[in-house]
Amino acid sequence: MEIRKNLAGESLTVEIIGRLDATTAPQLEKDLSGALGGVKNLTLDFKALEYIASAGLRVLLVFQKRMKKQGKMTIKNVSEEVKEVLEMTGFINFLHIEE
Repeated sequence: MEIRKNLAGESLTVEIIGRLDATTAPQLEKDLSGALGGVKNLTLDFKALEYIASAGLRVLLVFQKRMKKQGKMTIKNVSEEVKEVLEMTGFINFLHIEE
């Protein structure tokens, strides 16, 4: 997995490339935890995310809760495969997904 971050003022866009699974989720959690100070708008760009597993969903939940306190989190460019996982798990009901 590769993580690309772009900070512009209080907005952080994070592009996740590859797979978000038990092996890579801790890396994303560690990387983002240190980058969210002062961020009010977090955008996760999934255009190059190929796969998400339960460990990746847990990280999304952690950051959704954190961003709810300090601003908002948006997910964009979700592939049909990843969207299907979000729908099956019910995550689609509380994540803000931009079509």
